[in-house]
Amino acid sequence: MACRPADHLDCHRRTLLTAGTLGFCGLALPTLAAAGMRRRAKSVILIWLTGGPSHVDLWDMKPQAPSDYRGEFKSIATSAPDIELGELLPHVAQQAHHLAIVRSLGHYNRARNDHHTGYYYNLTGHQPEPPFLNSRKPQSSDWPYIGCVVGAKRPTHPYLPNTITLPQMAGEPGSYRPGQFAARLGVQHDPLFVIGDLQNPLDFKVPSLVLRDDVTLRRMQQRRWLLDQLDNAQRSLEQAGRVQKFSLQQQKAFSLLAARRSKEAFDLSREPAAVRERYGPGLNAMSMLMARRLVEAEVPFVSVFWKHDYKEDKANGCLGGAWDTHWKNFDCLRKVLVPKFDRPFAALLADLAERGMLEQTLVLVTSEMGRSPRIGDPRSGGKKGSGRDHWTHCMSVLMAGGGIRGGQVYGSSDRFGAYPDRNPVEPEDIARTVYYAAGISDLSATDPDGRKFNLMESGQPLTQLFV
Repeated sequence: MACRPADHLDCHRRTLLTAGTLGFCGLALPTLAAAGMRRRAKSVILIWLTGGPSHVDLWDMKPQAPSDYRGEFKSIATSAPDIELGELLPHVAQQAHHLAIVRSLGHYNRARNDHHTGYYYNLTGHQPEPPFLNSRKPQSSDWPYIGCVVGAKRPTHPYLPNTITLPQMAGEPGSYRPGQFAARLGVQHDPLFVIGDLQNPLDFKVPSLVLRDDVTLRRMQQRRWLLDQLDNAQRSLEQAGRVQKFSLQQQKAFSLLAARRSKEAFDLSREPAAVRERYGPGLNAMSMLMARRLVEAEVPFVSVFWKHDYKEDKANGCLGGAWDTHWKNFDCLRKVLVPKFDRPFAALLADLAERGMLEQTLVLVTSEMGRSPRIGDPRSGGKKGSGRDHWTHCMSVLMAGGGIRGGQVYGSSDRFGAYPDRNPVEPEDIARTVYYAAGISDLSATDPDGRKFNLMESGQPLTQLFV
């Protein structure tokens, strides 16, 4: 029986028998094929800054605002005359001529001011329907992740999944946030989840491609035979269509495991040391390099969900976790977070451009929210804590490549960075822009029960961003 997204952990245990993970977006249904469709971007890289970065300290500076809003950092000039960035981003500033910054994205108070709703809304382009609490689990009736839609609309990759997520699933350990799965598209379109190790940044584990030391290929084939027998016994008890989905997943898992090119794609040791050094140390840097490697192999959609080190956060007083800077916003940005983003992200843009890949790769930096423009999160020490609270009402999104005209700013926030002002944008518009860049105009789909539906009826692509 097909598993619901809320049951992913149990599903993963079962699919260990086939050395496979739950699903692969590469298994595109015929009704979702997009062969021959004109597109600007062959691939998309989405970089998700878990927790919500402070837009007013990084890419939407407010130097004229009162001191209790503008914060400690100064603006710096960049390689693009129309773009200024925060002083903590000197490397990105050198690549700003590739960037389009959308500074007017807001949720407009229709979503709760928390992480779960921000994840779901920005990852799917669909407003979360109330009630939508932080404890809400992923559901099979959810709207699908943008990445799974792109993967499902593309022809099947010859030896890799169409949608890959690394170095973790979205959300804190044990809290797998809604919005990152294929949901109503069917589990066969879920991403392949690749797990990274903070202590060993070159060591990425792909469950589908790893056998225990005592498991030979012959033994794996025997396990496959056993699983086939179990599935045959189930057919009289389950609907044939749902069993078929697992059959497709199992076939894909085994074919991946046997393919040398699949393993090589995830082997960062094949990258020259000078290239790895250019991106810098740490798991998030190596994840961006891995993303470049995967789009070089023409994987349609790669997601990098920022992974943070709880011990490091605690040692530095960054009690919100990752970019969730409730406490010591300025110290945590300066000492911990931004240096780990600035260098590798700039390296990614430069690397793609130098390889002639940027025009064919849309790069997107986003998150679930921005941060409150006024300093002093009342939940974390007030002014003394120097933190910024959750703020879904306004945030910025960075885009580059994929036909985007670099060196531009779209929209603006008000003088405090609190609410969109000029050219307001909502998450559905960003989703539509991704589909537009990827050349996806047919948003019709069929759910696992054969019912047809429209993947997105609202929102408009920001066509002004494109050349």
